[in-house]
Amino acid sequence: MIHRRILLAAAGGLPLAAPALGQSPWPNRPVRVIVGFPPGGSLDVMTRLACEQMQGRFGQPFVVETRSGASGNIGAEAIARATPDGYTIGTVSMHNLLINPLLFRRLPYDAAKDFAWISAMWDLPNVAVVPTQHVPARTLAEFVPWAKARPNGVSYGSSGVGTTIHLSGAYLMAQAGIRGEHVTFRGAAQTIPAMLSGDIQIAVDNLASYVPIIQEGQMKALAVTTRDRWPGLPDVPTMAEAGFAGLSYGPWHLWAGPAGTPRPVVDRLSQEIRTAFADPALQQRAIGMGARLLGTTPEELAARLDRERPIWGEMVRISGAQPD
Repeated sequence: MIHRRILLAAAGGLPLAAPALGQSPWPNRPVRVIVGFPPGGSLDVMTRLACEQMQGRFGQPFVVETRSGASGNIGAEAIARATPDGYTIGTVSMHNLLINPLLFRRLPYDAAKDFAWISAMWDLPNVAVVPTQHVPARTLAEFVPWAKARPNGVSYGSSGVGTTIHLSGAYLMAQAGIRGEHVTFRGAAQTIPAMLSGDIQIAVDNLASYVPIIQEGQMKALAVTTRDRWPGLPDVPTMAEAGFAGLSYGPWHLWAGPAGTPRPVVDRLSQEIRTAFADPALQQRAIGMGARLLGTTPEELAARLDRERPIWGEMVRISGAQPD
């Protein structure tokens, strides 16, 4: 009878022995935060900023680990394959979950099953920009007839096939009835000189890369891909205001862990992220970098992914991008 009581007591205590919820409260050691894009980029910078906040709130280091390559797939796989004990999480691009499954025949992870959603992280809107010296249009309403009148149409730049930059540009060309040639670069650092020289007439690119050059007057912002006007560019209309409601979507990023991460850990992370991101000073700092901080429940994050999946699927179809 004594042995039976001991066994029952042990069985009753099993839930408390889960990896992240053992005798010591989580976290009792450093948390690894995986980023799937290169150091110094916008996602890396914002992740480190957020990790500073998390370290202060949890009393443990949140250590950023770069796993870049394959359009963010390497980092996403590292998160998906990690031990689900709450000590490995990461920041993931919506691109890895909504677009890459349509462009890669064999992804090393299942976008629908291999992750535990924690919270949305930030919106990083795209902006339609033209070079001031080479394009006379100051609005999309002026740009469309100007572009249509060109014998060979226009060239639009992006950082690669299937990126939100490519899909947004292709969608704009299709909806406006403009003959557009897609030209790929390694990033805005190459796209911008090509635009300033007149080789590229337009790009619907990440706002963060263009804020300084827009402020200098070398580029003209025609519209932003957000539902509301961007706080840092209050005079620039949204795509919907400019007549292209289907382009009211842009890139964004989120926090996730491997599937099976204990729900109490997920809930606490989500709550602390939301609390930290509500700080007005932190929000203003992010806006200055061309981003808007977000904080959601896991359920709200899952709903947004479900809501946008068919939208990006349609944009992939219109772009003509094919699976690799």
